[in-house]
Amino acid sequence: MSTLRAGSRWIRADLLARRGQAALTVLAVAGIVAALIAAVTLLEDGTNPWRSLFAQTDGAHVWLYTKDPPPVDQLRRIDGVTDTAGPYRSAPVTVVQNGKKDPAGLRAMPAAMPPVAHPVVAEGRWLDGAQFNGVVVERSFATSLRLRVGTPFTVIALSGQRYTLYVRGIADSADQGFYPEWTPGLIWVLPQMLDSVEPALGRSEFVTGLRLTDPEDTQLVSQRAVVTIDDQLQRAADSATPGDQLQRVYTWREVRAAMELDNRLLGTLLALFGVVGLVAAVLALANAAGGRVLGQLRDLATLKSMGFTAAQIALLLLVEHGALGLLGIGIGALAGWAATVAVLGTTSVAAVPVLAIVAGTALVVLAAVGLPAWRGGRTPPIPDAPAAPPRGHLSRLARLALLVRLPPALILGTRDAFTRRAPAFLTAFGLAVPMMMITIGLGVWATMDNFLSHPEQVGQHASLYVRPGKLQSDEAEKIVRNDPSVQQVYPGTEVNALAPGEARSVRVRAIGTQTEAYPFPVVEGRMYGQPGEAVAGQGLLDLLGAKIGDRVRLTVGGTPLIVRIVGRTVEPDLDGEVLSVGMDSLAAKDTVPPEFYALALKPGADPGEVRGRLLAESSESLDVQRAVNPADRLSIIRVVIVAMIAVLALIGLANLLTASALGLRDHALDLAVLKAMGLTPRQVMATLVTGTGLLVVVGVVTGTVAGASVVTGLIDLQGHTSGVGAGIGRPPSLFTLLTAVFLAVGASLAVALLPARRAARAQVPVTAR
Repeated sequence: MSTLRAGSRWIRADLLARRGQAALTVLAVAGIVAALIAAVTLLEDGTNPWRSLFAQTDGAHVWLYTKDPPPVDQLRRIDGVTDTAGPYRSAPVTVVQNGKKDPAGLRAMPAAMPPVAHPVVAEGRWLDGAQFNGVVVERSFATSLRLRVGTPFTVIALSGQRYTLYVRGIADSADQGFYPEWTPGLIWVLPQMLDSVEPALGRSEFVTGLRLTDPEDTQLVSQRAVVTIDDQLQRAADSATPGDQLQRVYTWREVRAAMELDNRLLGTLLALFGVVGLVAAVLALANAAGGRVLGQLRDLATLKSMGFTAAQIALLLLVEHGALGLLGIGIGALAGWAATVAVLGTTSVAAVPVLAIVAGTALVVLAAVGLPAWRGGRTPPIPDAPAAPPRGHLSRLARLALLVRLPPALILGTRDAFTRRAPAFLTAFGLAVPMMMITIGLGVWATMDNFLSHPEQVGQHASLYVRPGKLQSDEAEKIVRNDPSVQQVYPGTEVNALAPGEARSVRVRAIGTQTEAYPFPVVEGRMYGQPGEAVAGQGLLDLLGAKIGDRVRLTVGGTPLIVRIVGRTVEPDLDGEVLSVGMDSLAAKDTVPPEFYALALKPGADPGEVRGRLLAESSESLDVQRAVNPADRLSIIRVVIVAMIAVLALIGLANLLTASALGLRDHALDLAVLKAMGLTPRQVMATLVTGTGLLVVVGVVTGTVAGASVVTGLIDLQGHTSGVGAGIGRPPSLFTLLTAVFLAVGASLAVALLPARRAARAQVPVTAR
């Protein structure tokens, strides 16, 4: 017990003597753990709400859209299918609300909630036979139309008939993505209401969901379902041709991707920051523990002579330095949980990943301080404990300093920088790792700035998108072409195409024509130049297993679409699973009239002013929307980069304080000699700062060069794996890099100057005791 009490008092005294360094270590570890937890919880469950919605709704993994009711019994017998939803009859309508026209789909569902793929009512109530015209609207669609419970609205059927419906409820669903990224909007109605709005079965389709045992079997089950539908439905439909029955196929992967809020770059950045930051924090802990062991050799030797065993001393050191890391882990876990609650508004945090992060970080921290603690336990008792730093030959850098006749203070500092080579390496490497990550963060910032400065490089050549709204298409086109600030008008439409070999649907975007082609950002291959040619995103190439020059066959509403892919584009939408063609490559039924017009403005034109002018000229009849730049959707990354730089700066500062403390400890006896030789306090201070500053310069420059050499490749690799495609990465400018280096070195020297100044001005007997 006496040994325990003595050890605890010794630990407490040592921590109080270095409060600042201990606090920095705790904060650095806490920041790293909080970032890792945020990457797991916020990104997986927050910015990607599909997971929680799918669990709440007992969602289906595969959705099949067919012209006639499919053979549900046979679909249910497919290996891997546990249950089915539907088939539900669905019919297209146009919602007219406040003069705007929006496409929607009415889906007939019973008043009793089904066990599979049942919507979750967020406001109001579910369908009821007592209210024939009461409907439930999907939440994102209701938000876009500003519909509330009890609000009446009008729908127009394909026959031209108008019907008034009332919002009975607003619900969430994992059946499809959010509106307007995913169109048409979704409205649930009673079967008898749908029969009244659209009595013709030929103008509707049937939606069937399949729930699977293993989500990873989605591809195989989808292909078997397609074969089953083709075999059974073609026998019953003599007039149909193969492939006509199956309109579209969606899987849970497409729905999840549609619900993701552009989190891939953010997730990669946070994960990379967490892993690299953890390495830097471990180096800082190991360096701090090793430095403290060197500075405590006399104390450790005294404890040995008092009867402490090697194991007891090692345990004391492990407890002291490990406690700082464990305290940081606890604070970081609480901070990560608080961030989750603040962003999501819920206390639900994924337990398994968080526990894995906490346990893994704790093991790494204890391992980092374990080796210095073991070395400290081997300290011999007095008088064998060494008190002076190791001696040796002058380093090459010190010889160079002598050769160029630098001032004596700088020569002495250059000699002392690498006196202890292992701590010097750990200090330089511990500064290089955070500086490398800071440089990568600056590269991500530069990439986002490039998106804003050159939106055409990410497919944003058009600044405005105009839909006819209340007007006819020809009237809308006339208005937009007559605007003086509009340079080019590209008619466009978007359709869903079925990829038969993959048993799923993809997006086909048609804008412009072959003669007036929309300038898609082609980074590999060439732009299409004639009908039957197309360019594709990286995600679509990966999905189809195609490459530039291949021909692909898709089906658009039963019509074959055979195109040759001649180029790869940067495609930030829908995981890059987009095929871009000219309007004249699609059938007339899919392009007449155009769904929208993409407007490229003249240089210097303000999109806001043009939008206001178009709305005024059309008496608010047009639906004019500004193009959303990917950099605007990723603005949260800038906040993450700033926080990342702050945490990495703390890690570097902790390393720097360790190096300064070790340097002062090694110079405790030299200060008296230096002053006796005639060095002024300023020269003594310059000697101490030079020794630390050289390590800072080596670490900062090495980290900057390493980060600048890999940042473009890392961003392009992320773009390739996420489907956006390579070719988006941009390195930070030379001015930014030089500024970062000067700031890092200047701040480090300013921090090292404070203890050096106190030591240089101290009395010789006190300093050289």
